[in-house]
Amino acid sequence: MKSIDIALQDMKRSYRSVVGLVFMFVLPLLTTTLFYFMFGNLASGGEFDLPVTRVIIADLDQGSPDLLTQLASAPGGLPAETLGEIVVLALQSEDLSDLLDVTLAADAAAARASVDRQQAEVAVIIPADFSRQFSTPQGQATLEFYQDPTLTIAPGIVRSILNRFLDGMAGTKITVEVAMREGGTGIASRIGEVVQLYLAVSLAQAEGSAAALIDVQPPGTTQEVSSPLVRIIGPIMGGMMIFYAFYTGFATAQSILREEEERTLPRLFTTPTPQAAILTGKLLAVFLTVLVQVVVLLIAAYVIFGIRWGEIAAVALMASGTVITASSFGVFFNSMLRSTRQSGALFGGVLTITGMIGMISIFVQGSPSAATLGNTVSLLVPQGWAVRAMVQAMDGAGAPTLGPALLGMLVWSAAFFAIGVWRFNRRYA
Repeated sequence: MKSIDIALQDMKRSYRSVVGLVFMFVLPLLTTTLFYFMFGNLASGGEFDLPVTRVIIADLDQGSPDLLTQLASAPGGLPAETLGEIVVLALQSEDLSDLLDVTLAADAAAARASVDRQQAEVAVIIPADFSRQFSTPQGQATLEFYQDPTLTIAPGIVRSILNRFLDGMAGTKITVEVAMREGGTGIASRIGEVVQLYLAVSLAQAEGSAAALIDVQPPGTTQEVSSPLVRIIGPIMGGMMIFYAFYTGFATAQSILREEEERTLPRLFTTPTPQAAILTGKLLAVFLTVLVQVVVLLIAAYVIFGIRWGEIAAVALMASGTVITASSFGVFFNSMLRSTRQSGALFGGVLTITGMIGMISIFVQGSPSAATLGNTVSLLVPQGWAVRAMVQAMDGAGAPTLGPALLGMLVWSAAFFAIGVWRFNRRYA
């Protein structure tokens, strides 16, 4: 009971400090709020608002007999006689109606003039020999892409759609070329079968890929989907929580040094309360203070920003590991100090550097190449293991998946706690 009383007294002292409360609760939430408003385009509904791109097409394609043969071999056939018609039908599809507003022009000059008069953002000009060049083994089928030079996003969208579509069509041509080169003289009469087989396989693969991207749920089930904004600021909020939890662990454990300097700790040792109970109470105060901070920030972030932390069991394990690691970190580093005057370098140096290293993996998520290195470097410090557990929990991982990250935090905590307690016991022996 004496240890609990001492722990509660230390906690009261921590919560009476305005600076302590700012570091525990205000700064993590304030930093996340700043990031929230930095992404203002996402704040109104959580989606990018892309305007519809006006596209005008001049289809001059005159077709090709060879291409008609290939189109007839397609499974189910295709409702077009030229490759230009296929391009027009693809851009006019319902799936792209939210992105593209497609109209037709009589000739190339009219299409370019529409862009020049800003009646359209992009003009696609399909040349007269487009089908013939495509169906000829040595030919090169090209489109003319004419855009408003002041725009970047809208033309980029159209160009990307065309590239994806034409890359798929080019697969047919490559198949024919390979078949003609490797199949000998008799393959010419069976080229339709080759095209049909290629299209059948490619369509089956496309359907399989599409099916893999669709999550079919039983009737009556729902799935919470976070907005893009929440997915961006969620890891940032988690990183700030971990960053300042380590500050709190250090600052709370510093009460041992502060009371030693104020001579209240030596007087406490003269009371009938065992020294072990006194130190246990001090260490328990560190743990409970950080625990309250983490729990409050988790709840506040959920209420204020709508951040989904993950499954309850995984979040509980992540939070517990963070609390234990941050508390033992504070105990260890304070055991190394002679006085509170030496703490400035750690507050401004060690804690900041290790905290930023631990959060590298959060800020390099947009770059796959940098993310691999960042994930490795972050594990050089205890904060990195806590961040990894937090990110995994937010990604929907179950408790077993967090095992390696939790083990990493446990190893750091055991080392910090064992050394810190040993040094304090030796100091006050």
